[in-house]
Amino acid sequence: MIVAHLDLDAFFAGVEELEEPSLRTKPLIVGGDPRGRGVVATANYAARAFGIHSAMSCAEALRRCPHAVFVRPRHALYRQYSQAVWTAVREVVPTVERTGIDEGYLDVGEVAGDFVSAAPRSRRGESHIAVRQARSAHDNFLAARRVAGAVQAAVRGSTSLTCSLGVAACKVVAKVASDARKPGGITVVPAGREAAYLASFAVRKLPGVGPKAELRLARAGIETVAQLAALDDSTLARLLPGKVGGMLRDRARGIDPRPLELAVERISISQEETFERDVAELEVLRAELRRMSQNLAGYLAGRGEAARTVTTKVRYPDFSIRSRSTTLPAGIDDAETIGDLACSLLDRALRDRPGPLRLVGVGVSNLEPFRQLAIA
Repeated sequence: MIVAHLDLDAFFAGVEELEEPSLRTKPLIVGGDPRGRGVVATANYAARAFGIHSAMSCAEALRRCPHAVFVRPRHALYRQYSQAVWTAVREVVPTVERTGIDEGYLDVGEVAGDFVSAAPRSRRGESHIAVRQARSAHDNFLAARRVAGAVQAAVRGSTSLTCSLGVAACKVVAKVASDARKPGGITVVPAGREAAYLASFAVRKLPGVGPKAELRLARAGIETVAQLAALDDSTLARLLPGKVGGMLRDRARGIDPRPLELAVERISISQEETFERDVAELEVLRAELRRMSQNLAGYLAGRGEAARTVTTKVRYPDFSIRSRSTTLPAGIDDAETIGDLACSLLDRALRDRPGPLRLVGVGVSNLEPFRQLAIA
């Protein structure tokens, strides 16, 4: 298995910067009231230069950076961007385990083969099976890096957001590696290098080590992952009793057999169109939505499925995104009804924010395995 951990860079702050580009050059903090008991949800990298981080009190953040800009979280907006991100990711890597609104694991190994080019044959006996296997593993990780780059490009192209990825043979190493080159970096840890890569990190960087475990280890002089990995059974049982101790020591050694946990849900189907020039004519926008609705209806009919939810997505010239959805009591699969709903949702979006559009799209979700009667 080759897995990547994807982490959107300062996600909430990144969305706010897209919505208001003037914020990009300012220390920006998304969180509560700095003059009350608010907490930092996230901060952009300009603010992080002042030592500001998530979970810090907003009052402390204001003390460290008096000229910072504070904005309240807009979770509905962040969910819209998140949905667009994961839709774009699945176009490159179909198998995804989302662990949060802004992070998740990707099975990059399943598509890495498409990126592997044929290696030249050796003239000096390198056809030996062990060498071929080593070369194959090396090629697979090079290909996985290319897959990670394609994921970054897809996320950037669809939302203008950036993300960082760690690529490794197991989840725990990929998770640690995704934080190594932020923002916008890719870190690859080849198979066999897991323990060496983790060794110098502080134990608190290891997923699963909470504040209590960190304190117990610190009291025993265990400060690095390498020191945790080297603990004998008796010392480990004394410091971290129960199964958790063994699990954390395994992780410190780069051993993590957990597979991707896939949600039992049917995917959404969508299409979108980016215009060469911004379009303000309502009839042109509606015609595009109806054309895409026709394609989606054909796809549903071909699979014998119906959809209960229709979503219209719009992007403005400043790259900000809006989406509007409606969910029906029964599934539909006909182009006219999907088109009518998509156009009605477009009208709603434009009432909330009028203006020309850079992109329109329509999607259907809440798919049902059996076709139901269409709603008139």
